Amino acid sequence: MIKLDLSNIILPLDLKAYEAKVKKIHAMIENKTGQGNDYLGWLAWPLNYDKTEFVKIKKSAKYIRDNFDILVVAGIGGSYLGARAAIEALQGLYHNNKLEIIFLGQTLSATYTQQVLNHLKGKKFAINVISKSGTTTETSVAFRLIKELLETQVGKEAARKAIFATTDKSDGALRKLSTQEGYVSFVLPGDIGGRYSVLTAVGLLPIAAAGFDVDRLMLGALDAFKDTNNDSLLENTCYQYAVARDYLYRHNYKVEMFVTYEPQFAMITEWLKQLYGESEGKEKKGLLPASVNFSTDLHSLGQFIQEGSPILFETIVFVKTPSIDIAIPHDEQDLDGLNYLQGKKLSYVNEQAFRATLDAHVKEGKVPNIVIELDKLDAYTLGYIFYFFMRSVAMSGYLLEINPFNQPGVEVYKRNMFKRLGKPGF
Repeated sequence: MIKLDLSNIILPLDLKAYEAKVKKIHAMIENKTGQGNDYLGWLAWPLNYDKTEFVKIKKSAKYIRDNFDILVVAGIGGSYLGARAAIEALQGLYHNNKLEIIFLGQTLSATYTQQVLNHLKGKKFAINVISKSGTTTETSVAFRLIKELLETQVGKEAARKAIFATTDKSDGALRKLSTQEGYVSFVLPGDIGGRYSVLTAVGLLPIAAAGFDVDRLMLGALDAFKDTNNDSLLENTCYQYAVARDYLYRHNYKVEMFVTYEPQFAMITEWLKQLYGESEGKEKKGLLPASVNFSTDLHSLGQFIQEGSPILFETIVFVKTPSIDIAIPHDEQDLDGLNYLQGKKLSYVNEQAFRATLDAHVKEGKVPNIVIELDKLDAYTLGYIFYFFMRSVAMSGYLLEINPFNQPGVEVYKRNMFKRLGKPGF
């Protein structure tokens, strides 16, 4: 499913030198004996997810598609990134999907929020609010605003039927509100952190509502679970990727630049940045995850990558077959000199740009490159790579000897913000 190419990392990586350590960490992951082991609920999730709730998710998604023009997904971080990454990757940025998906609650921008509210006025919209606690500031402010608008437009009774909550099974403000109001609700499992939650109702409801095949998504994740549940480093490409990252980090490469060649995959790299940044950035350790979209960013950051400070390596996620293709036409005057490409598919040109850039950065720029190549990106492949990357970060985090499943540093800004805002108790 995933073709991993480590032949361009320049440095002499010896996988065998990591074998014993990988076996030990694999056992820690499987036996749940490492740091943060109470947040490993995602590990076997593709195998033992709640099948009854899964049916309920698909039923609610159909109800949303049949009865509304817009679904507003209110969440931040892992509560929205995975769903947005999947939806944009699968449908593209310009589409004719009958249901518009809008994301809110991921920012405190007054301008963005008011523009969304203006856009929603007079329209038939549903809300999927996602928060384990129900008190996350960004999401809670957004939910308060859109709930008020919805209730004003259709009344409280109809609004109750248009609000879908994804939250803790039994605790928290959103769970209490959902029970009081009778919202259809779904569970964000207590042993799965937000950035690992895309394969739960957190991601599945918006993805299914957008019209995509969540059965295939989960099948891809299940196959990834089977393929990566293997302590042999020489066979397990997921662990090979984790080891390559660790090796480069220990050889003074401190930035991992995620590279894609399709604008619709930009949110996948945003999801990757949260997954790796929030999981590994602890105890003054970890790679800084960054991202670019080529060939666009070759005309901006390309110069730095080619000849700038040698602080980064690239991880390219390249999809060979686009969802839509187009051929370059003949032009009688040929003033742009492009007739040598007439009849060629644009995907062919894009792939040659990828190959040429890889050669330039590796052979002349001496920038290590990891290449992850996919034949196509459909729901099945997306489920596969979601799980692949989550499993790899567990290995990567333990190689760094940190807890890959907590995020204590995130709480600092929250405490400072609450104090400045005058929140009681702060």
